[in-house]
Amino acid sequence: MLASCGYDGRVIIWKEGSKPEEWSQAYVFTEHKSSVNSIAWAPHELGLCLACGSSDGNITVNVTARSDGGWDTTKIDQAHPVGVTSVSWAPSMAPGALVGSGQLDPVQKLVSSGCDNTVKVWKLYNGGWRMDCFPALQMHSDWVREVAWAPNLGLPKSIIASASQDGTVVIWTIAKEGDQWEGKVLHDFKTPVWSVSWSLTGNILAVADGNNNVTLWKEAVDGEWQQVTTVEP
Repeated sequence: MLASCGYDGRVIIWKEGSKPEEWSQAYVFTEHKSSVNSIAWAPHELGLCLACGSSDGNITVNVTARSDGGWDTTKIDQAHPVGVTSVSWAPSMAPGALVGSGQLDPVQKLVSSGCDNTVKVWKLYNGGWRMDCFPALQMHSDWVREVAWAPNLGLPKSIIASASQDGTVVIWTIAKEGDQWEGKVLHDFKTPVWSVSWSLTGNILAVADGNNNVTLWKEAVDGEWQQVTTVEP
């Protein structure tokens, strides 16, 4: 299955047919009244679940849970009132869960960014989404273009990267549930930063900036982030 979104406010779920080149529309979401800027599939442990962020300020989470193949939708109203730019899911397993003695219930959290210069973390409580960071995470002075929650394979903490029009990338970390998120500027690129993406193990971050550069960054032993290389076009 494949999901796409667009300026027309629609999100389309596409399903592959019997032949690789045959794709058909399996479902169309029309909940949003403005451009849908970002979509993200949840970790597979959470089932078929898609989060969508829109310029109308809302986030919808669409889950296929019905026996008729239909989708149920929950909404985060006015998550970022002036527009949502990006959504990203938390890993399904909390940091340290593998070595802990508690239940291994999957984590249902996501992070969003917006035109209000903020980053917000959301958690599913009793079927409804609530903000899980107070106050909103704010170290940027312009639109936050993209957020990316790092995979936590072996990592002792949760990590989120945010990229902004103000030229900076901020690394947000939290050690355990209930703690406060702490932000640290990875680098000031002196040009808008468009995109951030983590490696599968969550230890290397790729950054795409307005100077047409893609750089790779890694956290050193002392906690400082260092550029490892530049990706040549």
